[in-house]
Parts: sequence; C-alpha cells; structure tokens
Amino acid sequence: MKKNLMTAAVALLTALSLPAPTYAQAYPARPVSLLVPYPAGAASDITARAVQGPISQALGAQVVVENLGGANGALGANRVLNAKPDGYLLFQGSPNELILAGLTNKAVTYKPEDFQFVAPVATSPYVVVTRADLGAANVDELIAMARQRHVPLTYGSGGAGSMIHLITAALAARTGITLTHIPYRGGAPLITDMAGGQIDFAIMPYQANYEDLRREGRLKIIGTLNRERLAALPDVPSVQESTTLKDFNYTIWTAYLVKQGTPADVVQKLHAAVQASLRDPAARKTLEAQGKILFAPQTLAEGQAFYAQQTAELAELVQRSGFRGE
Repeated sequence: MKKNLMTAAVALLTALSLPAPTYAQAYPARPVSLLVPYPAGAASDITARAVQGPISQALGAQVVVENLGGANGALGANRVLNAKPDGYLLFQGSPNELILAGLTNKAVTYKPEDFQFVAPVATSPYVVVTRADLGAANVDELIAMARQRHVPLTYGSGGAGSMIHLITAALAARTGITLTHIPYRGGAPLITDMAGGQIDFAIMPYQANYEDLRREGRLKIIGTLNRERLAALPDVPSVQESTTLKDFNYTIWTAYLVKQGTPADVVQKLHAAVQASLRDPAARKTLEAQGKILFAPQTLAEGQAFYAQQTAELAELVQRSGFRGE
C-alpha cells in the first residue's frame, strides 16, 4: 500500500514539474488591424471603412482601420512585412506599394511575392481633374495647352513612381509634351491644393466628392481613362472620344493581402470574410457610389494568378513611362 502511495506521489510531483500543455487559440482571438498605407480621407480610406464592419462581422472579431502614409505606400507595406505572419495585420494594397514601389525605388527591397494575395475588392476608374480656372474643357485641349505653354503645366501624384506618376509620364511621352511633377503623400492633400489653384491637374481615381467640388466650382473633371463614360459622370468624355489619347485606358485595383507565410487556414478565413463583405448591401452601395467596380468572387488561386499577371503588366508600364528610379 505504502509503495503504491509512494509511486502515485512521485507521478503527481513529476506531472506538476512538467510545463503545462499549450492550446492554440482559434483565429481571430483579438482585434485585427486593417492597414491602409495612405492618409485618412483619401479613396483608399473610404474603401477600408466601407468593408471594415462586414469583415468584422464575418470574422467574429473587431477590425480596426489604421492609416500609415508615406514613401508611396512603402512605409505601410514594410510595417506588414516586419510583423508576424499571423493574420492580425491585414494590408489594403494597390499596385503602387505592392508592385511599383519595388520597380521604381531602389531603396525598396521587398518584392510582390513577399505578400500572400487574399482577395481583390474593386477597381477604380481614373479621371483627369484640373484646377477650376484652367482653360481646358477636355483632354485634347489640355494637351494642346501644354504644347503651347513656355512654362510647363504642373501635375500632382501620390509620389515618384506611383501609378498616377507613371501614367502621366506615359501620357507625356506619348503626346510629346513637357510637364512638371509635384509629388504628394496622398490624394487628399493633392485635391486640396488643386482646389486652391496651386497645381494645374492630376489623373486621380474617381471619388464621389470630386463631383461635389466640381459643382461648387472648385475644380473641373475633363475626362476619364475608362473605356466608356462613367455612369456617375455622364457628361464627362472618355479618352476613347479624344483624338490624342484613344486607347489610353487605365484603372487601379484594391486588394487585401497578408505577409507570406501566414497559416493557410487563417488566409482562408480572411478570404471568406472579404468575400462576405463584398456581398454586404451597405458596403456595396458605398463602394459603387464612389464609382468603384467590384470584383466578382474569386478563389485564392484565381486571385494569385491575377496578382502575377498584374505584376508583369505593370513592369511594362514602368518601361513605357521611361521612369528611372533612384
């Protein structure tokens, strides 16, 4: 009897001395950060806040939008890549920071494949916006004006090597005009300066508030790079109707990504949550009011193939623009 008690006591003490077993918590066990790599108030921020609630509901955890602008979105991208690949930092990406930054800025060392593509959200049409008192009613007149001026027209962008910068540089190369580039940290300060008459024009992703500014006489929208006129701007011609920029068509997409190496089951949960957000009536209404064209549902494999295709096509855009990064 004593021997049995002694054996039991030794077993108990041994068990108590061992580390307690650890149990993995089901994802997500805490709030998820949704990182937008541009300042609050811009088109990208509107997108994040439209889907924030539905993604939270689908995940069963709070999603918090964070804004971190700078370096053409590369600061935000690096923040994600410096974090643990655990799915608690969801990145709202676009071609600017995901693909173009590494092609146009030698200081950016990450590559597109450092991110795991989760799901696309929407594409945004580009519009040509000018200060209110610039005497050009359409893109043909804008180009004619640029050719006649002794002092180059100024245009804004989200930074050297950004999508807007490269598209406008490609426009200048195609038409043989000279322009002066003014880089900004994001779309909101750019539009503020244009409304104040401090820059001449910009090619920008369409936002509904541009129409408000146009109605107030603070800026003009003289064209869209879409293939057709936009339903939100039926009186604004597409470049397809111009004589100088026919087939000069561009849009920009938004997608959600995580750091490569994030567990597959976590990526799948995030993918399902983003897809659910795009079925939410309120989110769809907000995004479509901004002129965004929502993506049809995609599998993870289809999204990854889209990402690879865009990476190749944007490398060609950099070449066409003639941009040389430093």
